[in-house]
Formats: sequence, C-alpha cells, structure tokens
Amino acid sequence: MFYARIVVLYALLSICSTNESKIKTAQKPVRLFTEEELQRYDGSEVGQPIYMAIKGVVFDVTTGKEFYGKGAPYNALVGKDSTRAVAKMSLEPADLTYDTTGLSESQLQSLEQVFKGTYKAKYPIVGYTSRRVLNEDGSPNIDFKPEDQPNFSVKDEF
Repeated sequence: MFYARIVVLYALLSICSTNESKIKTAQKPVRLFTEEELQRYDGSEVGQPIYMAIKGVVFDVTTGKEFYGKGAPYNALVGKDSTRAVAKMSLEPADLTYDTTGLSESQLQSLEQVFKGTYKAKYPIVGYTSRRVLNEDGSPNIDFKPEDQPNFSVKDEF
C-alpha cells in the first residue's frame, strides 16, 4: 500500500508539472485520501481536524466546527465525499455520496456555485480523494489537475 501511494504521488507530481520552469520549490505534496482515511476526520474526536470532500477535493472545515463538528447541523456531510448531498442541499443518508448520476442541470450548477463560492473561498484544500486522482483500475487519472486556491497555502500533514 505504501509503495502504491508513492507511485501515485510520483505520477501526480509528474502530471502536474508539465513545464519544469513552473515548478515551485515551496510546493507541498498532494495528500491522497481513501474513503477509510477520510472517515477519521468526521468531527468525532476533539482536537482532530474536520475534513469534507466535494467533487473529490478534500477541505479542512474545522473553522466551521459549529456547523460541521460532532452534533452540529451539517456533521453528516463530513468524513466523506458528500458531492451529491451538496448538489441537492440534502442530508439524506442516500445522498451522502460522491455519485452525481441522475442530478439535474440546476443541481449541477448549484454544486459548482457552492463548490467555488463557499468551499474553495472559505476552507483550505488539504488533499484529494483517491477516486478523483485514480481510475477504477488504480492507474493515475491523466486528466487530474489540482484545484487552484490562491487564498490558502496547502496544509502539510505528512
């Protein structure tokens, strides 16, 4: 598992740095989260960060713990990729998934607005879900591009 992560990280860095002159030495590595790892950041442990994924992008929503912490109104969204729930503005258990199959055009537009206008604007990106970075067969997704978030620096947890 460790070796596979190193290979994936190397592939991601290779994909993301197509022009060597654009490489910044201060860049931090991209953190890759499996579903099981993301579940550890569900707000249930005091002092542990609270993470939530949307569209495969993992955000640190700890500063909004009054909304996302244990017992808070939106706690159901954290510790997982809640893309569908955000698109539908739903807390139904069936909607707490990354799957966007069958969403209407207006729901997809709402998802994009909330993703950019709320999450990317308010919360730092700490990584990506393995589903966004890897294909179903485990090979690197060559279309993967890290999200641009100029207001924040990448949080290093290694």
